[in-house]
Amino acid sequence: MSVGLIALLDDIAALAKLAAASLDDVGAAAGKASAKAAGVVIDDAAVTPRYVTGLSPERELPIIARIAIGSLRNKLLILLPAALLLSAFAPWALTPLLMLGGSYLCFEGAEKLIEKWLPHGDGHDDDAPVSDDPTHIEQSTISGAVRTDLILSAEIMAIALASVAHLPLWEQAVILVVVSLLITVGVYGVVALIVKLDDIGLHLCKGETAALQPVGRGLVQAMPHVLTALTVAGTAAMLWVGGGIVVHGLETLGIGFPGHQIAELAHHLSEGTGAFAPVAEWFVHAFGSALAGLVLGGMIALLWMGFNRLRR
Repeated sequence: MSVGLIALLDDIAALAKLAAASLDDVGAAAGKASAKAAGVVIDDAAVTPRYVTGLSPERELPIIARIAIGSLRNKLLILLPAALLLSAFAPWALTPLLMLGGSYLCFEGAEKLIEKWLPHGDGHDDDAPVSDDPTHIEQSTISGAVRTDLILSAEIMAIALASVAHLPLWEQAVILVVVSLLITVGVYGVVALIVKLDDIGLHLCKGETAALQPVGRGLVQAMPHVLTALTVAGTAAMLWVGGGIVVHGLETLGIGFPGHQIAELAHHLSEGTGAFAPVAEWFVHAFGSALAGLVLGGMIALLWMGFNRLRR
């Protein structure tokens, strides 16, 4: 074998190792980016089941599948190109846009709490179908869910982009595609399971296996509580993630309040907790971010309510 061929094979082997290392880096970065967007993902999983509540059971999974396809279209055809253009030509705008999205999450979370504690609406849901035609109802349901998903997906993509903005553009593109696929499959897979749990429980109740009938009854009885818990988790996640984004954005822009105070309080309260110090510090950070998000979101929600009243 000639020396030139050996050198060529060595170069190919080196390139293969480099490609494998790059793929490993992309996978790790995609995992980290997905984890940073976890709060918004929780809210996405909590919001979506309400769109199929009350619809025909045999249409639930097809509707969820169509919403998932719409979500993937939002991410890959609209948000991914926008994110890459932003990263290439206006990276300075990422922090303000993240803060804007975080403020919207705070507003959504605070509005849910205000609506629960101080109902003020007229009972009209903008996404509620206005026709008795099943096809129209289904299409309206899917359209409303995909519109909501676009907002949540935009925040997920922005958070993911912020965590990989230092990487080359092609790696950003690959990571955002991986994040889009992982989160879409994960969220709507969980949504499908949640929506069908009561049907699974009912099937077990009617089954011939006596040992599984109590499990089925337990699933049926637990579903209302599971949906309530998801709603609470989604609201908390919006306030925590949205508040954290805004607080971190202010620090990036050179404004230390309230991030500096939250960090000092977290450090002070975690002292003396020993091995639990990291957990205690994280909890204080999360609680402080959620509280900041609640204050900011509450102010925006009250201003929005006042504007609507003046408009009427």
